Amino acid sequence: MPKELKLKGTARRRRGPHPLGELPPSLAVEIGKRIVHRIAVGSADISGDDFGKIFADSISGQSYQRPLGIADVSWESCAWSVKTVQSNHPFAEKQVRIISGRNSPAYSSGISDPFADVQVTGSAVLDVWNARVNEALASHNDLRIFIMIRNMATLEFTLSETEAIRYVASEYYWQKNKRNNLDGYDCETRSHHFTWQPHGSQFTVIHHVPTSAYRFRIVRRPGVVPEDYVLKMVCFDESWIEPVTMPSENT
Repeated sequence: MPKELKLKGTARRRRGPHPLGELPPSLAVEIGKRIVHRIAVGSADISGDDFGKIFADSISGQSYQRPLGIADVSWESCAWSVKTVQSNHPFAEKQVRIISGRNSPAYSSGISDPFADVQVTGSAVLDVWNARVNEALASHNDLRIFIMIRNMATLEFTLSETEAIRYVASEYYWQKNKRNNLDGYDCETRSHHFTWQPHGSQFTVIHHVPTSAYRFRIVRRPGVVPEDYVLKMVCFDESWIEPVTMPSENT
């Protein structure tokens, strides 16, 4: 691999806890044990917010209450947009559709009719994404997207990490599909990259899952910790429950 160039006046990039896309087995262990914990306390599934906390704790990072641009989690000067999606076959997935924000051309660019010129609308959608990337990079030197594909029934998981990039609008063309959503395609390869839904402004990015993605399974499912055991562990007492009396409407 070529040696990284040093440039005066700029911060060195990619100072994350691991090289971009090179996920260490120890990270899967840290993520896996936190999934086991959630199962043990009765959680049947993992939401996006859950996984943001899991990932942040696994790298000793910070989980944001509100994303900074697209950044959900940070560690020193590195930040991530953290996503999780369900799949029946996490090990076999070649690509996944990731909801990547609500991009409203009406609000951001004053486009009242998104179908009047779908190319202009598509470009405006990408402009919103790029602005969020810029916002995150204004506070971080490195910005990545971390995806976990999960099957909670089989306890199989795939972890993938890629750089969060800005998209050049001229490199994509847009078409309306049968559901009256807009699909964005690569001008050169004709491959489908984006979907944008006028109703709700949901922006979806299609991500390739590399063969180098880290795949693992949890081979032992924990039982759920009994309620009485948890209450005993926290030394629960009935005095913790205090009645509250509201003022009378006549006073």
